[in-house]
Amino acid sequence: MGAFEEGYAFFEKQAGVQYAGYEGGVYVDQVDAEIAKLIHDLNAFEGFKTKPDALKGDIAEFWHANTFNINATARDTANRAFVDRSHDFASADISSSFEKLFGLKYYKTGADSAKQQAKSVFERFNEYKSAGGKDPLNVFLEKRGFTDDSVLHDPIYCGQVRVIPADQLKEACAWLRQKIATESTIRPEQMERYQDTLRMLSDRLRDGQGTESIPLTEADAKALAVLAKEGDISAEKLKLLGVSADEVIHFEYLAKQAFKSGLTAATISVVLNVAPEIYKAIDHLIKSGELDEKPFQRIGFAALQGGSEGFVRGNVSAAITIACKSGMLGEALKGISPSIVGMATVLAMDTMKNAFKVAAGKMTRSDLAQEMVKELMISSAALAGGTVVQSFIGIPVVGFMIGSFIGSAIGSFAYNRGYSAVMSFCIDTGFTMFGLVKQDYTLPEDVLEYIGIDVFQYEKFLPKQFQKETFEPLNFNQRKFEADTLGIHILRRGVIGVSEIGYV
Repeated sequence: MGAFEEGYAFFEKQAGVQYAGYEGGVYVDQVDAEIAKLIHDLNAFEGFKTKPDALKGDIAEFWHANTFNINATARDTANRAFVDRSHDFASADISSSFEKLFGLKYYKTGADSAKQQAKSVFERFNEYKSAGGKDPLNVFLEKRGFTDDSVLHDPIYCGQVRVIPADQLKEACAWLRQKIATESTIRPEQMERYQDTLRMLSDRLRDGQGTESIPLTEADAKALAVLAKEGDISAEKLKLLGVSADEVIHFEYLAKQAFKSGLTAATISVVLNVAPEIYKAIDHLIKSGELDEKPFQRIGFAALQGGSEGFVRGNVSAAITIACKSGMLGEALKGISPSIVGMATVLAMDTMKNAFKVAAGKMTRSDLAQEMVKELMISSAALAGGTVVQSFIGIPVVGFMIGSFIGSAIGSFAYNRGYSAVMSFCIDTGFTMFGLVKQDYTLPEDVLEYIGIDVFQYEKFLPKQFQKETFEPLNFNQRKFEADTLGIHILRRGVIGVSEIGYV
């Protein structure tokens, strides 16, 4: 196999892995971007004069909307939540792309939060009048979209999910059940709004498909309000509340992303594996004018092998990249490049495969070491080439893959030239390259026989063959005189096997 073929073979193994690692890195970057948005939205309250007790409700709105979006990104779903900041009558605090509305109340106690969530239209009218409102009841209702006074006892937040602090949920539910029991005998017309509130009460946003926001207590909301007023919200402080990539990316999400990246890697590997075989089949058809079934058999085996190996390598590469960049494996590995992970994955899996061959007796330890050295050199050249070309081509991954292909070919060529030079040096000096080259000093059989040493031959079974008798006339052969001479034969050492030097 020539240098170009070896370079292409290595590129075929690592191209899909590189793309899978890139997809894993992008996935973590998207989660980090949503976390950064939460930090930005909370720090936007810097300098506000509003007291923390009043500001904590606004903080909760951005907390729930953004943590829902963080988890949606981690789960790879399209559902999103939005803070509307609307001050219209009974308007929702948070809307969504999945047709749910959410209203938040963050008061000091669960009873207070539940009472505000269960407020009726008539109670809001009384508050309006107490604040100096001049409109009579019919005008008040008309301006707010109501056609008659039949809605006076309806909850103003009807149809919305009522979100309250997580530590108040139990108390709020108990208060609502007590009100339902009391009003059912005294004022039955009031009971419905408490029942509606109890039915819609929650401590978080939910889309009904598994995505949720992170619950927030009243004390934590107030503490965040204090930090937000100072612009002191940071990733480290949010991590204490469970908001970080390694916290929100659960193992099942990692496995799902790794599986998707593995399929992408398998597709790339199949294409790169099959392409040379298709070219050979077309070339044979052009030259001979006939279709041969053997090339198509090779295409099938190439697709099967490339797809299976590509999927496994891509799956592993993406999983390791996500685990590293999200911080699951420690802060030190968060900045690792997906390209390095991809290269390491290819080297590790090829070494495992070759080690199995050594255990099965299909490969020697020397061959294993030689393959490791070769792949390490080619991968280093591929990594360098990809990095250089990527700096000129701004398209993500594409530039790196082009450079990696060029680097693989150059690395393979350099290895072959270097290998020849090293073998020549070992022939001349007897050097073993720390055990990578085997020096065999056994004399060949013809040399042993020439110097008069009996060579033991194993017995061979030869079947008898019938030979007919022939007549040969006597021939006169003259004798020749040959003087005794001293013959000198110089033995030469050379390559007699893979990384093996001996007498030739």
